Amino acid sequence: MSRKWVVVSKGADFNKIAADFNISPYLARIIRNRGAVTYDEIDMFLNGDISKMHDPALLPDMDEAAQILTDAIQAGVRMRVVGDYDIDGVCASYILKKGIESAGGIVDVTLPERIKDGYGINENIIRAAYDDGIELIITCDNGIAAAKETDLALSLGMSMIITDHHEVPYEERDGEKEYLLPQADAVIDPKRADCDYPFDGICGAMVAYKLISYLYTETEAGNAVSDREELLTEFLSFAAFATVGDIMELRDENRIAVRYGLDILKNTKNTGMRALIEAAHLTGKPLSVYHIGFVLGPCINATGRLESADAALELFFETDEERARERARSLVSVNESRKNMTIAYTDQAISLVTEKYAKDKVLVVYMPECHESLAGIVAGRLREHFYRPSIVLTNDSEGNIKGSGRSIEGYSMFDELGKVKDMFTKFGGHKMAAGLSMKAGLADALREAMNDKCTLTDDDLVEKMKIDIPLPIGYIDDALVSELDRLEPCGVANPRPLFAEKDVIIRSISLAGKNNNVVKFTLEGKTATGGRKIINAVCFDDAEKVYEQLKDRDRVSILYQAGFNEYEGRRSVQLVIKDYM
Repeated sequence: MSRKWVVVSKGADFNKIAADFNISPYLARIIRNRGAVTYDEIDMFLNGDISKMHDPALLPDMDEAAQILTDAIQAGVRMRVVGDYDIDGVCASYILKKGIESAGGIVDVTLPERIKDGYGINENIIRAAYDDGIELIITCDNGIAAAKETDLALSLGMSMIITDHHEVPYEERDGEKEYLLPQADAVIDPKRADCDYPFDGICGAMVAYKLISYLYTETEAGNAVSDREELLTEFLSFAAFATVGDIMELRDENRIAVRYGLDILKNTKNTGMRALIEAAHLTGKPLSVYHIGFVLGPCINATGRLESADAALELFFETDEERARERARSLVSVNESRKNMTIAYTDQAISLVTEKYAKDKVLVVYMPECHESLAGIVAGRLREHFYRPSIVLTNDSEGNIKGSGRSIEGYSMFDELGKVKDMFTKFGGHKMAAGLSMKAGLADALREAMNDKCTLTDDDLVEKMKIDIPLPIGYIDDALVSELDRLEPCGVANPRPLFAEKDVIIRSISLAGKNNNVVKFTLEGKTATGGRKIINAVCFDDAEKVYEQLKDRDRVSILYQAGFNEYEGRRSVQLVIKDYM
């Protein structure tokens, strides 16, 4: 896979920004590259706190939903939260159930089973709620595409609140989009076309947090909550946990929520979350976006993939420490099984593409034996390996086809699937990820249709490595690396800054680490004053291949990130090489 190096050059008066905010022009340029333009946006990026998070009242139908909940709580109405089986759905369900319960409401939760129910609320779930005497259904992380299901619930005399963050389905008529909003009693979704909320990139758990926050602070129901601030603090940490786990962009209020949420999680009072952190051997350690995205979060997702997401939700409601530890260890074990299965299916998928579909611009791979819950992960691995939009199809329990897609920049998976929506019995999602269901026998037809309608160019299929600043390595010092910490938390849409320099002198190169999995470099650079400087660097990607290609060279052009290496109480600047020529 080839990569193209591109310098991000968004203009601004970086010296003025630096002076106004007491930062370096380098940091000013990086923040501008992250999309902050106005004074207020830059200030929010650097100094944003919880007070800068957006008013829940700006979300559509927020007041209506909160009033419906208040009336239901006061009338003793039986309510049911219908969530989803992933980390976002589980966290959103926890927030809504505990939030409503703490205000005196009678509420339980149903999480769809991935294989039996598929994604989101369905007719069986609605009829079961009716049979159980439920009068109000509240969805979270799903429901925006459930117009028919909503009509059924209303026809049975139940009320319905939809809280979601996914794209609103639409039909195109005469070149115009006609949005198909479910006719629920309240529909809270920042993706609504009529939404005035300043930032539409929040996850389902954040929408749930906004609803409970509004309920607690703006309605009579909140008066009954004695530990309101403590609960809202906990709910914010769960919303932050889901924001990272659901791969949301870490910009605007998401950055604020995650920054505060990480601090709260480190000392969480939730017995189950504390047990999960312990089971992952992270107790007492600073938690980062990496830990949620790649260590803790996958344990929550794994149980919804291979078993039932109820296990994760029960962990968060568990108050007995020993039982919580047992539940947490079980989730970690399930995730280990998931990882092993994922590796096997990914290798198989890569082989299929290499052998059969190497010329396709959109990869549609049918693996009927693949565990349907792993299709999305494998699609993501295909996208990373080949840098193409990828859809993995597998069989469901009834022999029909289910699939999951992951996309690349410049290709909206949701919109592109919408072009062939007549092939599906169900589909939904957003730009970068989507899910679908279709009848058996249509796998090849979908592959042909997606490629026939694909308008991606060859250049679109070359991964762009976006350079923040072409910066000589000799300019990197302790002060600059320390200042880069102000960019945290880093993640999607706010990556760690990437620098570049051509023809860097290699003084030494060697293999190190377990199984020679790290390349260590000693590099020489020129300082801002014209002197020479020796700086250490490492490369973790495909170490043996990198070593073989560079061991006999005396110069190399590099893309790099800058950080500190802590060793035996000493701290020194170290570069991490991300690509080279």
